[in-house]
Amino acid sequence: MIKWLFKYGAVIFLFNTVLLSIKSTFDLGNQIFLAIMGIFSIFLILNPKQIKIVIFHKAFSFLLILNILNLLYFILFHSVSDIEAIKYLLARAMQFSIISISIYFHFDYYKSQFLNHISSLVFFIVILSLLFYPNVFSGRYEGIIWNSNMLASFIVIAFSILLLKNNDNSLKDYILLFIFLVIALATGSRGALVGIAICIGFKYGFSLRNIVYSLIAFSIYIIVSNINLDTSLNRFAEQGIFNDRIEQAFFAIENINNSLFSGYGLDEYSGLPKDISLPSRFKGQIMTSHNGYLSIFLQYGVLFGGFILGLIFVKAFQLISFFRFSNKTEKVFIFIIIYTFVSSIYETLITGINEFHTILFWLSLAFLSYSKFKKDYGN
Repeated sequence: MIKWLFKYGAVIFLFNTVLLSIKSTFDLGNQIFLAIMGIFSIFLILNPKQIKIVIFHKAFSFLLILNILNLLYFILFHSVSDIEAIKYLLARAMQFSIISISIYFHFDYYKSQFLNHISSLVFFIVILSLLFYPNVFSGRYEGIIWNSNMLASFIVIAFSILLLKNNDNSLKDYILLFIFLVIALATGSRGALVGIAICIGFKYGFSLRNIVYSLIAFSIYIIVSNINLDTSLNRFAEQGIFNDRIEQAFFAIENINNSLFSGYGLDEYSGLPKDISLPSRFKGQIMTSHNGYLSIFLQYGVLFGGFILGLIFVKAFQLISFFRFSNKTEKVFIFIIIYTFVSSIYETLITGINEFHTILFWLSLAFLSYSKFKKDYGN
């Protein structure tokens, strides 16, 4: 049981976010999350020697440093009565522990099978969505997922796995890619267009095939944008990509300036601290920052936030440089990292605990870091 949980803990943790993304299964997902945290905590206590090897492993040292920074921030700016901050502190530590332990004890699975299981899971989500909500173009499509942008994130990740993991795609793969592309457009997510464009660039680079695909895509864009639909193409044509994010970003910067060095606390990772009152001009609007970088500065302040972002960027740069000519699995994980960096400009990623894309980002960094270690040291 312990060995099984150590191997598949990250998979259970990640896949549970799907339950948390569906309104009817949210409560079940929350109970499973609490159970994972509790059971894993007990196993960590009962296996201190094995855990010490992983937690202090060179490949996962960046996660240890982030945990230490969280603890130091808590000591400086929180008290033991700040229960929500303690919850975040412990949850983040457990999140990093689950990811690093799973990769350490089951590296081959995450290298060869994990990504295939993600694409299969997303396809299952799409099938259920089409069964229960078949009207794909009746508005911004969200299927069984509570939010269309969330569904788009699932789709882009699955699309990238199918396109990048195999050098030669089968007819079945192309059919699935087409289905994912249609659903991604139906969500109305402009970020989905960005993600798919980055993915195609990863696959083909600056080639004749890419030029042809670009011309085809542009033709489709012109046609669809002139039809009265609510797809990603229509919303991109009408609003651009940052149209409704500019005010949110400026409001976040204003709030950062009001607590420049201390931030608003570990538990304020949503992009809008709960103690901030919305000015009358923003009443009725969603004014979270919708920006992962601004959310980190809101959470930690510019000093801790800057150090944390610097550590993440340096680690990512090292890994991307090391694996830049790799194919298949490593290429997909590099895409996930870059896609997360781009998406964080217009979505609140990186900061959360129970968010599919964010967990995959940390898992990608940890996997590539351990893979680099094994290549460097030959074990």
